[in-house]
Amino acid sequence: MSREKRIIPCLDLLLDEKGGRVVKGIEFEELVDAGDPVEFAKKYEAQGADEIVFLDITASVQGRETILDVIKRAAAAITIPFTIGGGISTLEIAQKNLDAGATKVSINTAGVKNPEFISKAIEEFGADRIVIAVDCKRNPDISVEGVNIFEENGQKFWYEVVIMGGNEGTGMDTVEWAKQIEALGAYEILLTSKDRDGTKDGYDLPITRAVAEAVSIPVIASGGVGTIEHMVEGVLEGDADAVLAASVFHFDVYTVGDVKEEFRKRGIPVKS
Repeated sequence: MSREKRIIPCLDLLLDEKGGRVVKGIEFEELVDAGDPVEFAKKYEAQGADEIVFLDITASVQGRETILDVIKRAAAAITIPFTIGGGISTLEIAQKNLDAGATKVSINTAGVKNPEFISKAIEEFGADRIVIAVDCKRNPDISVEGVNIFEENGQKFWYEVVIMGGNEGTGMDTVEWAKQIEALGAYEILLTSKDRDGTKDGYDLPITRAVAEAVSIPVIASGGVGTIEHMVEGVLEGDADAVLAASVFHFDVYTVGDVKEEFRKRGIPVKS
């Protein structure tokens, strides 16, 4: 385990009358306003965060672009890399987000609907500026052909790729989609379990590990962190290259420094 593992706070954004706000919910629903995203970003940089992810969670559903004002303010306030995702559906929109100051853009729904868009974005901006987000959910219908079957507590299932903020199934197998993403030239995958999002039950380790083993590019584990141990498990059991968390940081359950200290105690390399 020579590669340093990254700790990445995630800020889910919702557009309202106050502008872009940080929200947190359960399985992408029951959202609670947590505050101003740029203030959170500044706090996390001070705590030692390696990167930050901003996800505009309703941009794709509402058919609009991301919250550019938040990106511009964040770029002026912090120096660590940050990714913006949500509504990145054209090269023009991606360009606007990068021009506004984002280090990377995250492509999800548009890439599933048109994989060629991923290749074009990588060609246009470089693989190191593109993150491919994959949202998935367990599907108990194991009669579907060509999917990777998992079993847990006597229950068999597969992981279906979901889009539109987790609201729409695709019929696509998550592991196979991850392999295709790598073949398209992607540099990194942000993998989120819709089943675990906001539950504080820990990452969905079987799919995290399966994707990490299926590809050679970095995988960011996302969805379900409630304790530092969950983040440790994401690395040691899920084989993730980075761990992403939201509410445990937003509500000051832990700091990024707390996580890095525990990682060091467990022999997991992190940046100082």
